[in-house]
Amino acid sequence: MANINFFDRIGNLWSGFLSLWITDVEKRHPEIAYQNAIDAMIEKYSMLKSATASIIRRRQDVEARLKSGTEELASITADLEGAIATGQDDLAVVLIQKKNALDTSVAALKGDMEQAQKDADDAKDSLLQVKGEIDKLKAEKDRMLAQMLSAQARVKIQNQLEGLSVDAEVRALDNVREHIKNTVAEANLGQELRSSDLDVRLAKLRQSSGAVTAKQQLEEMKKARAAQAAGNAGKSM
Repeated sequence: MANINFFDRIGNLWSGFLSLWITDVEKRHPEIAYQNAIDAMIEKYSMLKSATASIIRRRQDVEARLKSGTEELASITADLEGAIATGQDDLAVVLIQKKNALDTSVAALKGDMEQAQKDADDAKDSLLQVKGEIDKLKAEKDRMLAQMLSAQARVKIQNQLEGLSVDAEVRALDNVREHIKNTVAEANLGQELRSSDLDVRLAKLRQSSGAVTAKQQLEEMKKARAAQAAGNAGKSM
């Protein structure tokens, strides 16, 4: 008993894993899930179609028996009328007994016919309903798979866009920008250096000019003092 329970548990566990695996496969491949459902519905439709055919055959059989019984009852009734009319009482008694049996049989057949007709109508309605469900399921399959493909395409594009790294491109542009800035800076530096060199030379020139001017002023001042001294000396003589 324990071994049986153990193997039952192993079987249930395996069935559970198999069910999970199938479910996972169906999630990744929804067309399989839809097709499995459609195939199951088609199988149900086929079984229901066979059952409906049996019900209709039964209805036809009851209908044929009812028709035969009704015709026989009409014939017996006509014979009974003839026996009564001709005074054949013994034959009329026998015909009355047959007519009573046929009345009971025909009444039962009418009840069977009503039920057989209802069963056939219900079966045909169920058959049409299942066929409608199959058609709806097929249309849903096409619609949902189209939506799935569209969604997968959008997700793929989004993933590609999100996965695109612009770091390399940005770094490349940064390097270009830095190179351009360095080139501009070098150009500016050369210009600044040239300007600085001119400024230095000009400053030196101005310093030199200032020294020359100062020397000239000194000489002129000396000459003026000498001339003044000579003039003072001439006055005193």
